[in-house]
Order: sequence, then C-alpha cells, then structure tokens
Amino acid sequence: MFSNLNIFLQRWIAILTPLSLVIGVLFHQVGEQLVFIVSWLFAFMTFVGSLGMNVKEVRMVRKYPAVVLVSIAFLHIVMPAWAYFLSTVFFDDHLLTVGFVLAVAIPTGVTSVIWVTISKGNLPLCLSIILIDTLLAPIILPAILYFVVGESVTIDTMSLILNLLWMIVLPTILGITLNELSKGSIQKKWGPLLAPFSKLSLFAIVAINGSAVAPYVQKASLELVGIIALVLFIALTGYAIALWIAHVLWKDPVIATTFMFVGGMRNIATGVVIATTFFPAKVVMPVVFGMLFQQVLASAYNKVGNWYGRRHFEVNEEG
Repeated sequence: MFSNLNIFLQRWIAILTPLSLVIGVLFHQVGEQLVFIVSWLFAFMTFVGSLGMNVKEVRMVRKYPAVVLVSIAFLHIVMPAWAYFLSTVFFDDHLLTVGFVLAVAIPTGVTSVIWVTISKGNLPLCLSIILIDTLLAPIILPAILYFVVGESVTIDTMSLILNLLWMIVLPTILGITLNELSKGSIQKKWGPLLAPFSKLSLFAIVAINGSAVAPYVQKASLELVGIIALVLFIALTGYAIALWIAHVLWKDPVIATTFMFVGGMRNIATGVVIATTFFPAKVVMPVVFGMLFQQVLASAYNKVGNWYGRRHFEVNEEG
C-alpha cells in the first residue's frame, strides 16, 4: 500500500506541489495556525532522504574533486550572482532581490537523485554532492544572505545557522549513522514505508507556507506575473548553464547530466522555511514560486540530457 502511494505521489509531484500552494493560499487562515510544525516536517523529510546515504559517498570527492568543487561554486556563487543581476535589472525592490538570491542559494535538491537515476547519471557522485552541500549549508547560506541583505533588512544569523543545523545537518547525520549501523538494512526496511510520508510532508510545507504569500497572490498584478516569469527564466537558464559548463569542462554525458540536475534543482522547502522564518513575506514569493516549475523542468531537461548523450556518442563514432 505504501509503495503504491509513493509511486502515485512521485508520478504526480509536478501537479500536486503547485496544487498544494493553491490550497495554502485559499485556506491561508488554517496555514497561519500550523507554521510551528514546518521545521519538524522538514527535519523529517531530511532524515528520510538521508537514510539512503553513507560515508562511502564522500569517497567520490577524491575521485571527482573538480566536479564537486565546481558544483558547489555553481550552486552558491554563479547562480546567486545571476539571480542578483537579473532581479536588480527587472525589479527595483530589495526584498524581491533577497528572495531571488535565496531561491538559488539554498542547497541542491534531494529529488535530483530521482532524475539522475532516471537519466542514468552518476548516482554516487550525485549523492556525494548532495551530502557535502547539505553539511556546508549552515556556513555558506548565512554568508551569502549576509552579503546580499545589507542593512535594509536585518537577519539573525545565529538563529539561521541553528535552524539549518536542526533542519538539515542533524537529521542528515542521524540518517547516515543509522544507515551505517544497520549496514543499509534500515533503508530497505523503513525507506519504502517513510517515503510517501516524506512527500506528504513536502506538500504540507508548501501549503502551510503558501499562507505567507496569500496577500500578494490573491491580488493579481503585473509585478506578480513578472516575478513568476523571472523565476521560470532563472530556473530554465540554471539547468542550461549547468549542462553547458559540464560539456565544456568534461564532455562526458554521464557527468554532464548529473551536474545538470544537481545544479538545476534546489531544496526549495528549505528556502521557504528560511524565508518565512527570517524575512518579510515578500521575500517568500520568488522562493515558493520555484516549486511551480522545478519538477516539470526536470522532466523536460531529462529529454535534453538524453539528446545530449546521443549526440555525444554520435560525434565520437563519427570521429
């Protein structure tokens, strides 16, 4: 039963995620009363996702050090700079700029594992990047936000770091430890049972935090349309730039598709929780709207990755 539920939720995640946002906006009075459980739900999601990780993943750093380092640089330097540039060009609103930067500066998405598996990328490399990026989040993310926020918006850096430790680092370490102690059996036994509840937690987080953007979304405006359009453009170009960089540096379709999904996807739920906890509601908008496109774009770029792989082998055969 749980397995069938998980398959159903995974198959329709691209529709259920934005639907959760709509529900959250429509019933924002309910969501406002449930904000206190969001951090717990996210910690649970992180724990479930980390049950499949182990310390062996770190060995991939020694095998592909350049890929790992470039991935971290792309996630936390290239894309935040790109988002900062575009948001300042199109919007004269510092809160929105913070939101756009936060939307791409958060750790890479655990769901990239699914798409790397589907695209026959390098799964151990993907897991190692996710693990390292997740553990570095309490250091990297506050530093980026401190640089971008400036004096116009105050941020409690220590609270942010503690929140990231609670939501990401501690559940990850716990999940890895249990996986190591059980020699992988806990993932086989509990993974299928917990997986659907992890996805339901994601939908709940989106719905609850949708209440924060309700005042803005309920009033349709050109600014709202512009925000959604720019979120889409940044997400589109994020995948494309990642694939281009991987092609230039490695010319290996397995590495390229892995890098593309790691660089294109984000743990958006983290950004939403941080935005709603530490910033004014307007900062949440660019972050939460990223949920509308992430899975749909991942599906589209999976086809692009397949085309790139076929093209790569055709060129090599001709050569």
